[in-house]
Amino acid sequence: MATSPAAAFETLMNGVKSWDLPRGPIPSELLLTGEAAFPVMVNDKGQVLIAASSYGRGRLVVVSHEGYLCHSGLAPFLLNAVGWLRPSPGAPVTVHPSLASLASLLQASGIETQIGPQPGEPLGVYCTNAYSDTLPEKLVQFMKRGGGVLTGGQAWYWASQHGRDKVLSTFPGNQLTGVAGVYFTDVYGDVGRFKVSKKVPKIPLHVRCGVELRQDQQQLLAGISELDIKTGGVPSQLLVHGALAFPVGLDASLGCFLAAARHGRGRVVVAAHEGLLCAPKMRPFLLNAVHWLARGQKGKVGVNTSLTKLHSLLVEQDLECTLESQLTKDLCVYCCVAYSDREAKKIHEFVAEGGGLLIGGQAWWWASQNPGRNPLAGFPGNVILNCFGLSILPQTLSPGCFPAPTPDMQSYHLRKALSEFQAVLNHGGETMEKSHLAKLGVDGAAFLQIPAEGLPAYISLHRLLRKMLTQAGLPAVSKNNPVARGSHEATMLCLATELAHSGTDCSQLAQRLGNRTCSSTLPPSDHPIALEINGNNPGDGEAWVSTGLYVLEGQSAEVSLPEAAASAGLKVQIGCHTDDLTNASQLSRAPVVTHQCCMDRPQRSVSCLWGGLLYIVVPKHSQLGLVPVTIRRAVPAPYYKLGKTTREEWRRNVKENAAPWGELATDNIILTVPTTHLQALEDPEPLLRLWDQMMQAIARLAAQPFPFCRPERIVADVQISAGWMHSGYPIMCHLESVQELLHEPSMKSRGLWGPIHELGHNQQRHAWEFPPHTTEATCNLWSVYVHETVLGIPRALAHCALRPAEREKRIKAYRSKGAPLQDWNVWTALETYLQLQETFGWEPFTQLFADYQTFSGLPKDNTSKMNLWVKKFSEKVQKNLVPFFQAWGWPVQKEVANSLACLPCWLEHPMTVYMDTKE
Repeated sequence: MATSPAAAFETLMNGVKSWDLPRGPIPSELLLTGEAAFPVMVNDKGQVLIAASSYGRGRLVVVSHEGYLCHSGLAPFLLNAVGWLRPSPGAPVTVHPSLASLASLLQASGIETQIGPQPGEPLGVYCTNAYSDTLPEKLVQFMKRGGGVLTGGQAWYWASQHGRDKVLSTFPGNQLTGVAGVYFTDVYGDVGRFKVSKKVPKIPLHVRCGVELRQDQQQLLAGISELDIKTGGVPSQLLVHGALAFPVGLDASLGCFLAAARHGRGRVVVAAHEGLLCAPKMRPFLLNAVHWLARGQKGKVGVNTSLTKLHSLLVEQDLECTLESQLTKDLCVYCCVAYSDREAKKIHEFVAEGGGLLIGGQAWWWASQNPGRNPLAGFPGNVILNCFGLSILPQTLSPGCFPAPTPDMQSYHLRKALSEFQAVLNHGGETMEKSHLAKLGVDGAAFLQIPAEGLPAYISLHRLLRKMLTQAGLPAVSKNNPVARGSHEATMLCLATELAHSGTDCSQLAQRLGNRTCSSTLPPSDHPIALEINGNNPGDGEAWVSTGLYVLEGQSAEVSLPEAAASAGLKVQIGCHTDDLTNASQLSRAPVVTHQCCMDRPQRSVSCLWGGLLYIVVPKHSQLGLVPVTIRRAVPAPYYKLGKTTREEWRRNVKENAAPWGELATDNIILTVPTTHLQALEDPEPLLRLWDQMMQAIARLAAQPFPFCRPERIVADVQISAGWMHSGYPIMCHLESVQELLHEPSMKSRGLWGPIHELGHNQQRHAWEFPPHTTEATCNLWSVYVHETVLGIPRALAHCALRPAEREKRIKAYRSKGAPLQDWNVWTALETYLQLQETFGWEPFTQLFADYQTFSGLPKDNTSKMNLWVKKFSEKVQKNLVPFFQAWGWPVQKEVANSLACLPCWLEHPMTVYMDTKE
C-alpha cells in the first residue's frame, strides 16, 4: 500500500500517459494547505485541478469538476484513484446516485460498485459530488476511520449565487475536503495545456483567496485602534506561512505578535506570549478572538488550567467558560499555552473538524535551553501550530503599543512576498517594497527550518526556491564585490543558505557561486574515513573537536557514530566562521556560513552551501572517552597537531590537501586560517611551542588548569560581526591579522597585543569585573603579563598607550576632573591595576583569581563588587588600600574601610603625587 506522497503519486499515475479532459466543464482551481495534501494534475498556469490527501486513517482524492468523475478519457486515473483509496483490496466501492455514470465506468473496468446515498459498512470507498450539505460530517468520520473518498465539483458557480466571501467556509465540498487541507475556490481553472508529471507537481506559491481572510482580520480587530502588548513578558516573533494564515498584530518592522488562520472547518488565533492572553488591556481583542473562533456556534469555551487569569477575564464578560485540564469534545473553543504538545493530535482534529483554538507562548526560552535543537521542529508550540501555517520563532520582538495594522501592512505574506521575489528575479527591472524584502529574508530562512521530509506543502516550496535561485544565480559575494543589506542579493544569500541546511540538494546552486571565498576543486569521496574523537569535555562550555576534514560547497557529508553516542548530546558542525552578519550594512560573505545539527541518531547527513571544516561538537562535562566516527563525502584539510604531526607529514599534508582552510593545533590553542597562508609555513613546531608558552602564561595568571579544559580557538574571516577582533569561542579576527598570528619572529620582536587582549577577555569573570568600566581594561592584564613574562617585551614597548608619558598624562587628566568614576575605563581603569602590580607583583592577582573561584554568595552590583575587591586585595597584600582606591574615585563603603583599619595603611601609594592636581 503506497504511503508517502511520492509513492502515492506513482500509484495514482500508473499507466496515465496523458490528461484527456472533457471540453465542456469549467473547473475550479484547488487550494492546497494541508501538510498531507499534494497535487496530481496541474495546468501550465500552475493551477491545481486534481489533488490527493489523507485524514485520520483514510484518504481523499479531489477533482475540480464533477464532470471529470464521469469522463471515460480519465478512466485510467479514476481506476488508480479508487484502488489507492481502498483501505483493503476487496473493500466495497459505493457511488452517490448523482454519479451513476462513474458507477458504470468502474463496473465496466471490473470494479464491483454499488450506488447509495451514503457510505455503508464495512469501510471502503465512497464517490460523490461536492454539493451535498448533508454528507460532509458523515464522510469526515468515515475518512477518519480509514475510508477513502473520491469527490469532484467546482465552486465558481456556487460563489456567484452565495458570494465569493463564503466559499472557503461554507461551500459544501469544502466542509469535507478542508479537513484534509484541500479547498475548492471560486477561481476558474484554465484547461489549455497539461503535462503528465513524473513526480509530484509543485504546489503554487500564491492562490487568490484573500476576500474571506480580509473579513477575518476586520472581525478580529473590530473596534480596536491600538494593541498594547507591554504586559511584562518578552514576546517571540510569529511566522505566518500558511495560505490561509494571516497577521493580526504587527510592529513597525512587520514583526508579528498576533496571528490567525483557518484550518479545515476550524480556526486558530496565536499570541506570541501567553501574557497577551491574560492582560486586561487585551480584553477587547480577546473577546473578538473568542467570538471569531466560535464561528457563531453556541458552546462552551474551555480554558486550560494554566490560564486562570484568562478564565476570570472571560467569565467577567458572561461567556460560558470552564477551566479544563485538557481538551474535551464538548468544547466550542479551547484556550491553552504553547509549552506542551501532549494534546497535539487531538488539537489538530479538534480544529480541522470545526473547533476554535486560542493559544499563546514564546519560543526564545525553549531555544536558549535547547542549544543545537531546531525550535521550528522541536518547540512544543510548533508541533501544534506548524500544520496551521503558523509558527513561533525564537527571535524576540520589543513590546510596545502598536496601531492596529493597516490594510497595507496586512498585505505582507510570506508566500505573496516569495511570489513577488520570483517575479523580480525573473524579470530583473521590477522591485519589491524594502520592508517586504527585508522581512522575506528572515521569514524565508525560518520557514525552511520546518521539517519538510515527506510533506509536499514544504517540499514543493523548497523545490520552487531551489529552481528560482539556480536560474537567477547567486551573487558572487566577496570583499571586492560586497552585497548591500536589504538588497535582493542579500535576500538570495539568506534563502540559499537555509535551503541547503534543510537538506535540499543544492549542489547545482553551489556550482554557480562564481568567485567564492571558500573554493575547492577536490572531488569528495564515498570512501569512509574512520577516526576517533575525544568525547571528554570537563569544561563549562561545549567544545569543537576538529576532524581534519572539509565539506565542499553544496555537498552533503555522511557522519556515523556508535548507537551509544547518539544519545550523548554530540553535534556535527560544518564551518567555523560563526559570526552572523545579518545586521551588517554590507556583506563580504553570506550572513551565515556555518551549520550545526544534533547527532541524535547514529547516521546523519549534513551540508552547508558554503562548505567548511567539519567538527564534532562535544557538550560540557561530557565523559564519553574516545568515540569512533566514520565520515563520507568529505576531503582532508591541512591539519597540524603539536607533538603528533611530524614535519614530513605536515609538508605532505599541506601540499596534497587543497581544502581552502586548515588548522594549527596544540592542546591549548587552535588557529584556523586559509591554506594559502599555511603553505608558506615549513615547520609549525617552533611557532606552536611559542603559542603554548603564551597559553600557559594566560592560564597561570587566571589560576586556570593547564592544559586548558578545551583549547581556545582563533578563526580568521573575511568579515566579522564587531571590531578588528572579538573574543568568544572562537575568537574572530580579520584575514589581515593572519600574518600576525603565524609569524614567530614578529611575535617575539613586536608582540601580539590584539590576540592576547581577546584571550584576556575570555579569562574575565563577572565576580571581579565592573562593567562597563573594566570591560576593555582588565583583559589587558593578560596582554601585559604575556608580553613581559614570555615575549620579553616590557609594557612600555608592548603598547604605545603604556609609555610612561602617556600614563602620567592620563592620570593627571583624570585627577584634574576630580576622579569621576564615569571616566574610569579602558586605559585609565587599567592604570589602577598596573599600579597595584608594580608594587605588589603578579602573585596577589593570581591568588585572588583563584580565591574568587571558591567564593559563594558573590554580589552582583558594581559598588558591592568593587568593595569586595578592595577588601580582598588589601587582605592579600596585608595593606590598607582604602586611600589608594579612594584616590581613584572608587565608592569605598564605610564598613569596608573600618574592617581594614587594623592593617598598616599604604600611605605612599602611587596616587599621592597626583592628589593636588588641579588641571
